[in-house]
Amino acid sequence: MFNSIYTLLFILGIPTFIFMFYNVGVGIKGYLCRYHHYKHHEPTKRFCAVVAARNEEGVIGQLVDTLKSAKYPEELLDVWVIPNNCTDKTGDVAREHGAHVYDPVREIHSKGEALNEFFDYTLTQNDNYDAFCVFDADNLVDPNYFQVMNDAMHEDVEIAQGYRDAKNPKDSWVSGSQSIFYYVINRFMNESKARIGLSAVLNGTGFMVSRDIINEMGFNTFSLTEDIEFSTQNILKGRKIAFIPDAITYDEHPTDQKTSIKQRRRWSTGTIQVLYEYAPKLWQRFKETKEFTCFDMIIYLLSPYMQVISTIYTIATFIIYGSITLFQGYLTSNFAFTLLISVGSFLLCILYTMFTIKVENHKLSEVNTASFFAFWYFLMSWVVINFVVFFKPTTTWEPIQHQKAIDFAELKKGMEVA
Repeated sequence: MFNSIYTLLFILGIPTFIFMFYNVGVGIKGYLCRYHHYKHHEPTKRFCAVVAARNEEGVIGQLVDTLKSAKYPEELLDVWVIPNNCTDKTGDVAREHGAHVYDPVREIHSKGEALNEFFDYTLTQNDNYDAFCVFDADNLVDPNYFQVMNDAMHEDVEIAQGYRDAKNPKDSWVSGSQSIFYYVINRFMNESKARIGLSAVLNGTGFMVSRDIINEMGFNTFSLTEDIEFSTQNILKGRKIAFIPDAITYDEHPTDQKTSIKQRRRWSTGTIQVLYEYAPKLWQRFKETKEFTCFDMIIYLLSPYMQVISTIYTIATFIIYGSITLFQGYLTSNFAFTLLISVGSFLLCILYTMFTIKVENHKLSEVNTASFFAFWYFLMSWVVINFVVFFKPTTTWEPIQHQKAIDFAELKKGMEVA
């Protein structure tokens, strides 16, 4: 009887094992390969830096300053801020720091809607850009960002995600954990996929899209994750999103668990929305064209479900093996192995966080020490978030309050001290 139970558990675990080994295989490629760096080209591409901002007067000035001080010809770069639903002086502060300001005329419910209206306006009233680079108001941007994107465009890149670094990895275990999460995304997902001929995925900020793509497609998204949806739309068009590791954006992460959960609930809800809307289209295109990027994107969109399923499977297996051990009156090899894996996974997670930080050429001292021990909890809490949104999804886009008002010089000084 027990052998039948063991066999059934093995069969039920096959989808989880396949999902896990697929992602591990992709990740290993990210470790084995070095980041791809584009050759230098003379700056000729005209960029529009776009920032959709809601009540961001405390940080918008520092972002505009870093954009205006970019190591790129001033005549080839414009900065536009889109204040929407603001009750503060976001627009005024942006103007004071030298940005152009576009005030939406339509009712705006999300970042995607703000971008869509601005792109419509630009293509009809001010159509002189080669590409748009999208940022969040809390960001700081590396001075070389636009030169690197110029280099990539000269090598036929039309849409790309830059490197998403952290502005405040030491502030708390929450911001530290989320910083590590994006280090993982940079190296073991986006760079890996780009190097093996798949597509990276846009991460909400620090991405570039050519004027030709916007002119063809617009920016028509409905979900709470406009970045993932726009990525999917381009993959359906047969495009691959490049990853540009030298185009660095520093992002402010939440410092408290409540804010982080609110943010991740929106991400999970949006991912599921995109799955329901686009998975059938991705599957149909995969069948017709055999483009593996479409299949890979389905796997990515299935992540919230697979994370929940694998966790339930693991807990159920632990309970069943434990019950069998109690019934038989001695420690079975299967239960002992499960215990070993559980303890080993926790220890491995600690080592993995440290390994990731070092691989990404950061100092361990740059990240909140508690994050090394709390990262497993950060990931497990995301499983709970996914489970909750299956039954109670987020229905509205809510802004995240940002307060880390530092300039680029302060940021670099803090990193050197660490």
